[in-house]
Amino acid sequence: MSKRDYYEVLGVAKDAGEREIKKAYKRLAMKFHPDRTKGDKSKEEQFKEVKEAYEVLNDSQKRAAYDQYGHAAFEQGGHGGGGFGGGGFGGFGGGGFDDIFSDIFGGGGRGGRGQSRAQRGSDLRYNLDMSLEEAVKGKTVELKVPTYVNCEPCNGSGAKSGSSATTCQTCHGHGQVQMRQGLFAVQQTCPTCSGRGKVIKDKCTSCRGQGRVEKTKTLSAKIPAGVDTGDRIRLSGEGEAGEMGAPAGDLYVQVNVRDHDIFVRDENNLYCEVPIGFTAAALGGEIEVPTLEGKVKLKIPKETQTGKMFRLRGKGVKSVRSQVTGDLMCKVVIETPVNLTSEQMALLKQLDESMGTGRDAAKYRPKEQGFFDGVKKFFDSLK
Repeated sequence: MSKRDYYEVLGVAKDAGEREIKKAYKRLAMKFHPDRTKGDKSKEEQFKEVKEAYEVLNDSQKRAAYDQYGHAAFEQGGHGGGGFGGGGFGGFGGGGFDDIFSDIFGGGGRGGRGQSRAQRGSDLRYNLDMSLEEAVKGKTVELKVPTYVNCEPCNGSGAKSGSSATTCQTCHGHGQVQMRQGLFAVQQTCPTCSGRGKVIKDKCTSCRGQGRVEKTKTLSAKIPAGVDTGDRIRLSGEGEAGEMGAPAGDLYVQVNVRDHDIFVRDENNLYCEVPIGFTAAALGGEIEVPTLEGKVKLKIPKETQTGKMFRLRGKGVKSVRSQVTGDLMCKVVIETPVNLTSEQMALLKQLDESMGTGRDAAKYRPKEQGFFDGVKKFFDSLK
C-alpha cells in the first residue's frame, strides 16, 4: 500500500514553516491518540502516520531529502538510507511512542531531556497582624520563622564531609524510569533516588542525608507605608531550604490590619463618625476631629443635619502602589441629650411650642412635615 504524501497527512502546504507543522502535528496527535480512541485500530494507524510525517517534515535534512526523492529517500537502500526500522512506533534516531509526550507537553523524553533537577524548597507564609497606624506609616518588624535551613556540617549537600553524592545507577541521573506496557510507555519517579538523580552512600549525620535541618530563624522585614489587609510582601529565598543543596523557597508576609476604634479604612480613604450636640448642629460652630496625624478643626455650618459627610482632603492613607493620599470622611451624628433636669426639659418644651404645630412647624422641621405628607398620600391611595 502506497504511503500518503506527508504534507497531505498533516494538512499543511509544502512551504509551511516549522511552527505551522508543529501546530498541525499537535492537533492531529491528540485527535488520534490511542488513549482517546480506545483501541480503534484505524485511528491507531492514523496516529502512526501523523507521527511519521511529523518526524520527517520537522527535521530540515530529512525534509530536504523527502522534497527531492519522496518516500524513496527513507526506504532501505534509498538515497536517504537508514529507513524507519525498529518496529512498534519506532521513529528516527530510535525515538518511539513515548516521544509523543515530550513533543506535545515538553516532558522528559530520551537523551536526558527529562533529567530531574533538585527540588526547590517550599514557600512559606507568615501572618502579620498590624495596627492601622503601623500599616499607614510602615515599620520594620522582626519575624521568628520555624523552617528548614541548610545543614552547616555538609553545607546542604547531604553527604558526609569528604564524600559526595553519585549519579543514580537506576535512572542514570534522570530522576525517572520508564515502564513499558505494550505500545505504551509510562514515566515514573525513580524508586532508588526518589527523583533526585543522585544517591548518597555516606550520609551526613546531622541532617541524615537531607541537606537541611529544622530551625527557627529570625528575620527583619521592612513593611512599606500604606499596606492593607490582604497585601503580601515577598522575601525571596527566605522560605524552606531545598533538599541536598537545592534553592530555598520564598517567604510571603501576609498582612492583616486590625480593626480600629475610630477609623474604618476603604482603600486610601478613612471614615469616622463624629457625634455633635443638636445645638451645635442648629447654630453651627467649630469642632475638633481626630486624624492619624493629630486633631484638626472642622467648621460645622448652621442647620447641619445628622449624617452629613465632611471631607478632609489629604488626611487619609498614602497608597503603597501609587503614592496617592486619600481623604478623611467625617460623618456627623447628632446626639440627643440625655439625663436632662426638669428645668432643661421645660426649656426644650418651650422651644418646641415656639415653633408651632402642624403646617406652622414645617418652616422649622421641613423633613418631618414632608414625611407625614407622604404617609397621608400613601394611605389616601389605598382607599
